[in-house]
Amino acid sequence: MSNISIVTTFFLSGLPHPPVLDSMLFGIFLVIYILTVLGNLLILTVIRVDSHLHTPMYYFLTNLSFIDMWFSTVTVPKMLMTLVSPGGGAISFHSCVAQLYCFHFLGSTECFLYTVMSYDRYLAISYPLRYSSMMGGRVCALLAAGTWLTGSLHSAVQTTLIFHLPYCGPNEIQHYFCDGPPILKLACADTSAIEMVIFVNIGVVASGCFFLISLSYVSIVCSILRIRTSEGRHRAFQTCASHCIVVLCFFVPCVFIYLRPGSRDAVDGVVTVFYTVLTPLLNPVVYTLRNKEVKKALFKLKDKVAFSQR
Repeated sequence: MSNISIVTTFFLSGLPHPPVLDSMLFGIFLVIYILTVLGNLLILTVIRVDSHLHTPMYYFLTNLSFIDMWFSTVTVPKMLMTLVSPGGGAISFHSCVAQLYCFHFLGSTECFLYTVMSYDRYLAISYPLRYSSMMGGRVCALLAAGTWLTGSLHSAVQTTLIFHLPYCGPNEIQHYFCDGPPILKLACADTSAIEMVIFVNIGVVASGCFFLISLSYVSIVCSILRIRTSEGRHRAFQTCASHCIVVLCFFVPCVFIYLRPGSRDAVDGVVTVFYTVLTPLLNPVVYTLRNKEVKKALFKLKDKVAFSQR
């Protein structure tokens, strides 16, 4: 891909902000990043050590936590470098390719995973007696592998289309990481056809996943309304509430960035922060604070650690 491009290094402009805020923003995003990594590692550890959490729901949650940990790692460290180092925004052509691929790979995999998680909740609430047989270990593994494989293929298409174009200058990307829309602005060729293909590609994936998630939840609500006891209905709604929150926090910013005509660099940068920095932190917070089983497992793990230190 690089043999048709003169540019060998890109420069990331970083997040739009007054220079006087460099140190403060660095501190804030560093703390958020550390909490994100530790929070998702904690979720992975708790689910692994507590046998009561070895169920399909938490199997998919481990995949989500793993994705969120790396999704944040792909973008935040480079953003931190642009805040503290004059040359921190420099990124080689091939590193830019790798960053864009990993970003879309993890992002699209997460999109597919949310869809699988909504299907899992649909089966658990609509077919409680047959759930364990319908969502066995083999089925869970196949569904999870399918999300990773499909995400990989989707990202490969995006990356190939974008970096197949020639880049001969300018080389400053108006963003804090390598993403499709700001990179395409630097291409030395007509990008209208490729922009349309990418728009349709992302649109089909995002709208398709959101439609399937919505369909699952319409069916879930219908099933919940048929539950006779108010306690049963409340428990069922609680089970799905956490998933609904993180789905909305993921999809709304993505639709704003990728599926609207035109682009405002400053606004896009601020909105992107939400789903690249804050959403990966929000997931472990939502799934721990709103989930009694996870909180119970956390206290058990804390007691085990305390006992082992005596």
